[in-house]
Amino acid sequence: MPQRLRLVIVVLGVFFLLQGLAWLVDPARVAAGLGMPLLDGLARSTQVGDLASFFLVAGATMLLGSRHGRADLLWVPAALIGGAAVTRALAWMFQGAAFAFLFIPVEVVVAAILVTGARRLDSL
Repeated sequence: MPQRLRLVIVVLGVFFLLQGLAWLVDPARVAAGLGMPLLDGLARSTQVGDLASFFLVAGATMLLGSRHGRADLLWVPAALIGGAAVTRALAWMFQGAAFAFLFIPVEVVVAAILVTGARRLDSL
C-alpha cells in the first residue's frame, strides 16, 4: 500500500510540474483548458505567474514529499489544492462564479490523497 500511494503521489507531482511548465511555455492553451481566456498586460503577468507558481510548487512538494522521511511536505500541496476547491465553492456561493463541476471533485480527491500520504507514508 505505501508504495502504491507513493507512486500515485509521484504521478500527480509530475502532472502538476508539467502543468506549471505549460503555463510558462504555452499559456493560451493551458488557460483555454481551464476555461479561461489568456489575459493581457499586467493581468497576464498575474495569471501566468500565479498559476505557474501554484502548479510548480504543488508538483515539486509532491515529489519531495513522496520521498521517505519527507511526507510532512505533502501538507503544502494538500493545502493549496484543497484550498482551491474551497475557494472555488466560495466564488460560486458569493461571487456569481459558475460552479466548477469539473475541477472541485478532482481537487478534493487529490487533496485527500495528499493528506493520506502526509499522515501515513512516514509511519508505515
